[in-house]
Amino acid sequence: MRTPPQQNRLRDGRVHFQDGPIDLIIEGFGKPAAVETAYAAAWRRFATILDELCGELPLLRTQATPNAERPRGVVAQRMAEAVAPLCGKRFITPMAAVAGAVAEEVLAAMTTAASLRRAYVNNGGDIALHLATGEIFTVGMIDRPERPSLIGTATISGRDRIRGVATSGWRGRSLSFGIADAVTVLARSAAQADAAATLIANAVDLPNHPAVRRVPACWRDPQSDLGERSVTIDVGTLTQGEIDEALDAGRAEAERLRRAGLIEAAAVQLCGTTILYGISGTRSTEELRLPNRGVNAPATNAELAGLR
Repeated sequence: MRTPPQQNRLRDGRVHFQDGPIDLIIEGFGKPAAVETAYAAAWRRFATILDELCGELPLLRTQATPNAERPRGVVAQRMAEAVAPLCGKRFITPMAAVAGAVAEEVLAAMTTAASLRRAYVNNGGDIALHLATGEIFTVGMIDRPERPSLIGTATISGRDRIRGVATSGWRGRSLSFGIADAVTVLARSAAQADAAATLIANAVDLPNHPAVRRVPACWRDPQSDLGERSVTIDVGTLTQGEIDEALDAGRAEAERLRRAGLIEAAAVQLCGTTILYGISGTRSTEELRLPNRGVNAPATNAELAGLR
């Protein structure tokens, strides 16, 4: 018998839910009674999600195709819908959107139960956002998930279409075909951002480069939906030209997804060089390249975004 879901209140007032691999940090803003009602609703919904997903794992770990079988569960359907526009020539399964889809579902329970000005559900760096008109969140972008440091920020307002933030890359908890240290994506939903971040991170690559070490995904995680496919476990020294080449491949994938209306913006980090695509202080949609800026502020993973 597995350990039952756990919840606790953090000293700063946020709530922490944990169930197996699902680990959420949640915060709501509004009248105190409404916030408590929202937290209670979040817990009721959270307590059933893992069992629902486990009941459909074989299907959710299967490569997405245009004619794939549709899952039954609400969260599983969110996952399938998020990857459906991305399948085709690129390998992806609904599991690429699981963290974002879970965050969305818990947030939906909160906002259905109570009127909140702002709220977020952070599932290990994949974040679903709720913003009423006139409200804002400042979202920080990190360079290395396992040792987070801020590389830039973006301000999201209630007027924007962005309601999801996600990160991927070969570092941290992610398994990636590519070599990006971190890819942060802003999209209309957390599930969309999650799936898109996976594809952009996969695209940042130097195939067969001797400085890149790879192993079958199942060696790192026997339950991985990636199976025998090779994932990156180390990236050695690269020249600036090689870094730029890999980042350009990521930029091309980000541009493809943005033109298709699947993302709003992305930040791609590799070996100290960052591309901010669709993000700037003037809200421009042009690319900004920030070479070797180094660490300028510490952050915790629960704050991926240092939501404020």
